Amino acid sequence: MALRVLSVTQNMRTFTRGVNLIKRYKSALTVKKTLLNIPATQVTKLDNGLRVASEDSGASTATVGLWIDAGSRSENENNNGVAHFLEHMAFKGTAKRSQTDLELEVENLGAHLNAYTSREQTVFYAKCLSKDVPKAVEILADIIQNSKLGESEIARERSVILREMQEVESNLQEVVFDHLHATAYQGTPLGQTILGPTKNIQSIGKSDLTDYIQTHYKASRIVLAGAGGVKHDELVKLADQTLGRLEASVLPAEVTPCRFTGSEVRVRDDSLPLAHVAIAVEGCGWTDQDNIPLMVANTLVGAWDRSQGGGANNASNLARASAEDNLCHSFQSFNTCYKDTGLWGIYFVCDPLQCEDMLFNVQTEWMRLCTMVTEAEVERAKNLLKTNMLLQLDGTTPICEDIGRQILCYNRRIPLHELEQRIDAVSVQNVRDVGMKYVYDRCPAVAAVGPVENLPDYNRIRSSMYWLRV
Repeated sequence: MALRVLSVTQNMRTFTRGVNLIKRYKSALTVKKTLLNIPATQVTKLDNGLRVASEDSGASTATVGLWIDAGSRSENENNNGVAHFLEHMAFKGTAKRSQTDLELEVENLGAHLNAYTSREQTVFYAKCLSKDVPKAVEILADIIQNSKLGESEIARERSVILREMQEVESNLQEVVFDHLHATAYQGTPLGQTILGPTKNIQSIGKSDLTDYIQTHYKASRIVLAGAGGVKHDELVKLADQTLGRLEASVLPAEVTPCRFTGSEVRVRDDSLPLAHVAIAVEGCGWTDQDNIPLMVANTLVGAWDRSQGGGANNASNLARASAEDNLCHSFQSFNTCYKDTGLWGIYFVCDPLQCEDMLFNVQTEWMRLCTMVTEAEVERAKNLLKTNMLLQLDGTTPICEDIGRQILCYNRRIPLHELEQRIDAVSVQNVRDVGMKYVYDRCPAVAAVGPVENLPDYNRIRSSMYWLRV
């Protein structure tokens, strides 16, 4: 009787295991079907080289925007800050709309008009009702082609930008990352800040803004992206009508090589309560085949904040150590990509006396990632990366941003099911290989602000970038 019960129990276990496998298989199929059924991104190139890309989800709202392949990296020491200055000036009126007319028109549509500048891109976008897409595109086209750039508006905007610089200086994370770029890419355009130095802001005039537009706002360097309730054919017609006269660039956009330098910058200020530290090695560019494995490695290190619960039970080794030993207040790993280079590292905030211990744990985790990361950890990181990837595309605006950025970076939008397959293809050995290639025994860039006396000397930091093993 006992044998029969045991046999039945074993059969039930086998059956249950089989049911669970079937459920997981069906779940995986459902995810794949969902990814495959996402509307395709359609891309059309106009005669002047401008690209139009859109994803029509049939929503009642839409986001349309112009992604321009020019940012602070396209500047030099003398005009650093002009791209960001131009972003501000775009909303100060055009040849056919005063600033008041522009603001009233956008308000009456119930739309949102915004812009931002990064190191490699400048973006102008509008979120509106689907029926108002033609008007939104016409407004966007008007502000990048016909801005008045009046002297009085320029003078007024100087004080606004200088005030913005003061606000940025109070955000220590922004300050640390500016210092990190300045030391990692010293003497190159990527080392410059996006806002520019104060002396440049005080001297930039209409001729500087006009020269920048004429040099960089070429049709072949612009993408009109749309997401939500947008019809691609209609968007192409709108682009042809409003942006078809934009001058095509005769020469391809040149990318000034930006060399990485292992180095450090420390701004010691004992009046601050906490130390803010970033350490990074040189990563890879957007199109490099190592980008996906580096993203998985970045996810493995993870992020943590003291306000979160469950730190001691976190799957991330560094998060567990931070919670149990009170090493820091927060940390976040990052993988910042540019066209031909990148920064792969971690930023953390800690008490002054914990700088050394926190950095020791960070570098120990990096070395472990390079040499002995496990298959279970990599699988978890891959699942988390895919989840984050999908969560970030919630809404028409992030989808539109994704389209514009990818068309500029890859000249196509990578379908989600392809991206999922590329993440799934990453193995433990791939993660170890990129760790050995980019992290192990490499000279890091370090930026630290605050009471950082307890942060180890750079030579000690450098010597911890490898393990001596027999």
